[in-house]
Amino acid sequence: MPINQPSNQIKLTNVSIVRLKKGGKRFEIACYKNKVQEYRTGVETNLDDVLQIGHVFTNVSKGEQAKVGDLKKAFGKANEDEIIKMILKEGDLQVGEKEREHELTNMRREILNKVAESVVDPATQRLYSAAIIDKAMTQAGFSVKPDKPVKAQVLECIRLLQEHASLPIQRARMCIRVILSTTRRIPDSMKEKVHKEADKIVESTERPDTWETVLHIDPGKFRVLKDLLSAEWPNGRIEIEEHAVTTGNVES
Repeated sequence: MPINQPSNQIKLTNVSIVRLKKGGKRFEIACYKNKVQEYRTGVETNLDDVLQIGHVFTNVSKGEQAKVGDLKKAFGKANEDEIIKMILKEGDLQVGEKEREHELTNMRREILNKVAESVVDPATQRLYSAAIIDKAMTQAGFSVKPDKPVKAQVLECIRLLQEHASLPIQRARMCIRVILSTTRRIPDSMKEKVHKEADKIVESTERPDTWETVLHIDPGKFRVLKDLLSAEWPNGRIEIEEHAVTTGNVES
């Protein structure tokens, strides 16, 4: 004998759920994986490509659709599409434990690789291997924050390593070329201001309409030099020759 399920139950599998509590009730929508963030950032604008099904649920895993009365009580006169957009914008994205662990593992690996590309042994100016950096990150107590951008976490990780790990590290130097175009003589004071921010002056050349200098700098000085040129020499520009100046790798 066939089993009759309630007509308001729809079974869904392999979904991402966005949940919003409002008016004392829980409301959920069933979305395709990875589409929620694309919708929130404006990359994806078509709801049909975000939703597995265009209905509001009280429990997606059980297939229980929200009652019309509950939706009106919580959201007023808004129609279902408007309610879905509201849940997408304001709701919490529910992530399964295995998926969360996988995302954290991938994010930590990305942070690890970026840190390993960005720091060197101060004594030799050589990059450390990823294995050495991995051990140092654990020693320093670094933990991944899933809601924080990778770039910000790389900088935070480097700070932690400098403060708490036994591994001596220094941010790898950038190699840049500063070019000052001119129709007049460039004052020595301006050249000195540029060179002041360098760890090493590689070379400098001067022509009737241009002064160029190649420098090794701490990455943190890049913005300082950009601001200097913007304020005092608008015709100047900076070109990146190398993102990291190193002399090889330190293996584990």
